[in-house]
Amino acid sequence: MGAFDYRNFDDRRKNSLSAKQMLLEKFKARPPADDPEMIAKAQARAEVARAREERAREREAARIAAEKAAAEEKRAREEAELAAQIAREEAEALAAAERKAAELAEKKAARDARYAARKAKARR
Repeated sequence: MGAFDYRNFDDRRKNSLSAKQMLLEKFKARPPADDPEMIAKAQARAEVARAREERAREREAARIAAEKAAAEEKRAREEAELAAQIAREEAEALAAAERKAAELAEKKAARDARYAARKAKARR
């Protein structure tokens, strides 16, 4: 329960009327919309809003440019890694082919040596 209020109904009514009167006076004291000062303030607010929107657009454009640059850099890096991987695989394939050719040549030389030894043994 709230504290006991000693004011009577007339006091409350007078306070209400005075508050309404003060609000009405405050509203009437306001300059009209076509006042040059009000127009200037509205234009200043509009200019600030335009500048804020322009800065937001610039930030968005910078963010998009940075994202594009990062994506381009990532793509270039991935292409370089892919090219390096392809070069490694080609080098490994070439080395494997050389080892296989050397192995085949070695087997052929061993086979020829056995054949020559067999022929030499048959001639004696």
